[in-house]
Amino acid sequence: MSRTTYPFYTSDISALARSLKLQWAAEPAAPSHLQILNMLARAAGFSNFQHLRAAAEMPAPLTTSTQSVLTKRLLRHFNEQGCLIRWPKKFSEQLPCLWPVWANIPAATEMTEKAANEWIKSAEAIGDHVLLRRELVNYQLITRTPDCRVYQRLEQDIPDELAEFLAEIQKRKEKMLT
Repeated sequence: MSRTTYPFYTSDISALARSLKLQWAAEPAAPSHLQILNMLARAAGFSNFQHLRAAAEMPAPLTTSTQSVLTKRLLRHFNEQGCLIRWPKKFSEQLPCLWPVWANIPAATEMTEKAANEWIKSAEAIGDHVLLRRELVNYQLITRTPDCRVYQRLEQDIPDELAEFLAEIQKRKEKMLT
């Protein structure tokens, strides 16, 4: 039977020894294997061994190769000119695919519904600008007045994990202009 190993690190071995001494003194008899594991975990700043184990099994942050996979997956929904050619069925891909449409809308400009539609149409080739406009509003990427007469792009920071994807879309658009 194979055993999973869990890394253990302490920045101060003296503090570790002191903590173990205090915890061991509180035990009436020699501690069991599990009690020693819990003592080590508490000495390292975790609440118990299960807490240490859960922290060791946390997924790693996105790496460059993972981001490239995400970028490739999202780019399938765009043509060579950087226009959205299909609405993703996967919910997790819908918001990321709205960011290039959002980036196409001019910043700090109030516009009519017709003008907003034209900006959205210029970033898509699926023929459903109404769906995209509604989703932009739902995801709070653009705002509109209650009577739907005035639209404006809401300024916000682009998520870091989408930077590579948006840069690729921008390259495609610039390539088309040259």
